[in-house]
Amino acid sequence: MGDVLPFKRPEKKKLRKGLCQHDIHKWVVCKDKQFDVKAGKLVTVYRCERCGKQKVKSH
Repeated sequence: MGDVLPFKRPEKKKLRKGLCQHDIHKWVVCKDKQFDVKAGKLVTVYRCERCGKQKVKSH
């Protein structure tokens, strides 16, 4: 009879973006840059905590 090898469970692949791949981001206000010099307007920079994507909204 042959040797019995222990069964290894396959490792689960972790999605780096999770919900972000379906455009459900977790936006947080990034306070590093609040004023756009070229446009001369106040700017709010939002950054996703999970994937790091940024979106800018001017006022």
